[in-house]
Amino acid sequence: MHCTRMQYVIDTSVLPREPDCMRDLRLVTDKHEQFFMQSSPDEARLLQMLIKLTGARRTLEVGVFTGYSLLATALALPDDGKVIAVDVSREYYDIGRPFIEKAGMAHKIDFREGPALEHLDALLADDANHGAFDFAFVDADKPNYVRYHEQLLRLVRIGGIIVYDNTLWCGTVALPPDAPLSELDRLTSAVMRDLNAMLAADERVDVCQLTIADGVTICRRLV
Repeated sequence: MHCTRMQYVIDTSVLPREPDCMRDLRLVTDKHEQFFMQSSPDEARLLQMLIKLTGARRTLEVGVFTGYSLLATALALPDDGKVIAVDVSREYYDIGRPFIEKAGMAHKIDFREGPALEHLDALLADDANHGAFDFAFVDADKPNYVRYHEQLLRLVRIGGIIVYDNTLWCGTVALPPDAPLSELDRLTSAVMRDLNAMLAADERVDVCQLTIADGVTICRRLV
């Protein structure tokens, strides 16, 4: 029943509103051997809505892959908006770059290759960047989510939004400790459970966790 409801939402209100440039990039990425790293169309739609509702102009994206969610962000930003996008692989980003350029969104994107922790520290080294960003989306290496959270709380303004992807990790976070899982799923599930507990207890943010895609947690900075 849940899958039926989700497919109805995607077919009725998500895909009909998906721009051609995003559809084309999604279909190309679907053929990639790492296709499962791509954000889902309903999640991308949620990101766009949050960006528009908050009036975001300066945003961060930690983890880019081929750029589907990045293109969604760029399309939602005003013409003078900017997104600093960080990923360890320029090779993946180069798959999506032609679609970004064709959509006329390249001028909004500042892609930076390398470890996100280092790039975020570099931003923090400049006091002018403290509280200078309106929105951040994190879909990168899961063990570093807690460290990203501490960095982003200094970079995103009070009232700004931080969104974390994969916080349900295929539902494994809700399974009993003795559930049969691969080593990767066991370790990642433990990491995400720790993150979820930390965010729920963090009084510096408002938290809303949704079952969209593989679990999306929205944090609004309070202090």
